[in-house]
Amino acid sequence: MPPPGGEILALIAPHAGYVYSGQTAAHAYRLIQGKDYESVIIIAPSHRYGFKGCSIYSRGGYETPLGTAKIDESLAAEISKASGFKYISKAHQMEHSVEVQIPFIQKALPQAEIVPIVMGYPAKKTITRLADALAEVVPGKKAMIIVSTDMSHFFPKEKANDTDSKTISLIQAFETSSLISKLEKGENLMCGGGPVVSSLLYARKRGEVKVEILHYTDSSRLGGESQVVGYLAAALFLKNPNPNFSLSPEEKTELLRLARSSINHFIREKKIINYSTENRNFLAKKGAFVTLKRKGFLRGCIGFIEPVAPLYQTVIQTSVYAACQDQRFPPVSTEELDDLEIEISVLSPLKKIQDPSLITVGKHGLVISKGDKKGLLLPQVPVENNWRREMFLKQACLKAGLPQNAWKSGADIYIFEAIIFQ
Repeated sequence: MPPPGGEILALIAPHAGYVYSGQTAAHAYRLIQGKDYESVIIIAPSHRYGFKGCSIYSRGGYETPLGTAKIDESLAAEISKASGFKYISKAHQMEHSVEVQIPFIQKALPQAEIVPIVMGYPAKKTITRLADALAEVVPGKKAMIIVSTDMSHFFPKEKANDTDSKTISLIQAFETSSLISKLEKGENLMCGGGPVVSSLLYARKRGEVKVEILHYTDSSRLGGESQVVGYLAAALFLKNPNPNFSLSPEEKTELLRLARSSINHFIREKKIINYSTENRNFLAKKGAFVTLKRKGFLRGCIGFIEPVAPLYQTVIQTSVYAACQDQRFPPVSTEELDDLEIEISVLSPLKKIQDPSLITVGKHGLVISKGDKKGLLLPQVPVENNWRREMFLKQACLKAGLPQNAWKSGADIYIFEAIIFQ
């Protein structure tokens, strides 16, 4: 039976000969048969060529007796850019861990294109880098991830089954640090352990995730019990996809009150206000900016891009910083407190984009980044200044201390949305 609800993010399937592991793999592929996925990303280990990092097969296709599975060249390029991993031809020559999966994909999802990724040594840096790239690129696309791995190799049956049971428990518990430690020590857990951990880290970035074990077996039925290989089929699915964050009118009013109280208390008492809450939205980690105006003119604006602290703490800190630490202005005086106009912008997570035409003025804020330089403009800024998209991009570059056309030549572009209230 399929997992009890939730979006499937990735499947784990074995890659031994079909007579050994094909039936186990079928338990995974039947979950997605006939679905409308447009692309399948295959993450597989390298058996024959040792190298650092990953190799992404970028163009052309894989030919099987069922026809040619075409490469999704656009998606491959996006993952390559986000991860920094390129194509290494030797990594794909004679590598069966990718090839075994493709006929299953051709039967279950005949319309889908593929992106084969072969991982070299399962180092922590490689594993996390790939996971971060997938989390950046895949959300919003009709894409499925297939992780190609067999379990322990050539133990006697009893030891093999015990070893695999412990590994499966670590997978289900998302014990990624323990798995990485064992893989880096070369423990005999999985030949595709690195790809498995990358998929776990990626899935966790998407929300609350569960691993459903679909089938487990080993090679003893055909190969005897003295040297056994284990085979696992599993699915990673979202239990509760990350909901859109929102604030009620009452919550907005309370945050504005908190911002004003924080400023007043610090200016008058030189102390940070004490505040506690059980409100789940206020306890959620969020990036936010506080903008201060006086008689219609900017008086200070400071914020945190990244969600480093609970929202209520971020509002307290950025309110005080906007009043006292914006280098463009002197600190707010006691006499000015009653005249301050306060605006709060609660930021969504940053999303890296390749195509600037995706930017919608009035909806999106911008971050332009290159090297150690970074500039942010809130969504309301281009509206207030009557900028079109290209001017918005140029101004964000200048804010970062970059040439105004850096967005065309190597700078990274991020967009975000914001809940803005005053």
